[in-house]
Amino acid sequence: MIKRRNHGRGHSYYADRMPGRPADELVKLPGVTTILDMQPKPGLIKWAATTTADYAVDHWRALGKLPVSDRLKELYGARSKHVDPLARRGTEVHALAEKIITGQPVTVPEALAGHVDSYRKFLATFRAEPVAVELVIANRAVGYCGTADLVAVMLGETWLIEIKTGESGIWPEAALQATAYRRGEVFAFPGEDDEHDLGSLGIDRAAALHLRADGYDLRPLNTGDEVWAYFCRLADNHREQDALREWVGDAIEPLSVVA
Repeated sequence: MIKRRNHGRGHSYYADRMPGRPADELVKLPGVTTILDMQPKPGLIKWAATTTADYAVDHWRALGKLPVSDRLKELYGARSKHVDPLARRGTEVHALAEKIITGQPVTVPEALAGHVDSYRKFLATFRAEPVAVELVIANRAVGYCGTADLVAVMLGETWLIEIKTGESGIWPEAALQATAYRRGEVFAFPGEDDEHDLGSLGIDRAAALHLRADGYDLRPLNTGDEVWAYFCRLADNHREQDALREWVGDAIEPLSVVA
């Protein structure tokens, strides 16, 4: 059994029959995106600094009227003021995309009309036929779970497709993410406990669909052995995080050294 439990704006994953654990014990597993946080992101560090600096310059006079401690709070939150609306947009686009491809009626907010039009054009152009949507994937051997956006038949093959709405396009992490999903062992449909062999879906290739208000790009993703090996190293690093605390011992007292 594999489970995704939603809580607030986040979620967590659990699986039974984990190696070395009682068969009926539900063990919390990291998500694929959590493991990808182990990947260094120098571009993100630069973006954080630039965003904070831009906010300070753009709001210079307003910040100057605040007590120093409040100024700092405003600057600390500058990144969130930029990211949170983008994150909400991504979540809303994913929810709309799921309903559209499964034939459910949707009410499209005006702000997302362009993204929805782009998605509809993609479906029509590539004649994408859904096989599974928002499927929960698990790999017990490596120890992770995740939620894949879409598996669909198009261009005569079965594709795993990840939907992205970020302003900066498709990053290499998308290939790692798709590889982890494609190398899963089992999957479950949303809201169901029964799991199925992921191989039964017959996934041939993977791609990232970059949805924008003014169009879309479908970009193929490498899910080969070298990408899988890289992801597994990140998973190993994530697993070792708890051991870091033991790398530094207690303070040494002189008398204990002499003794």
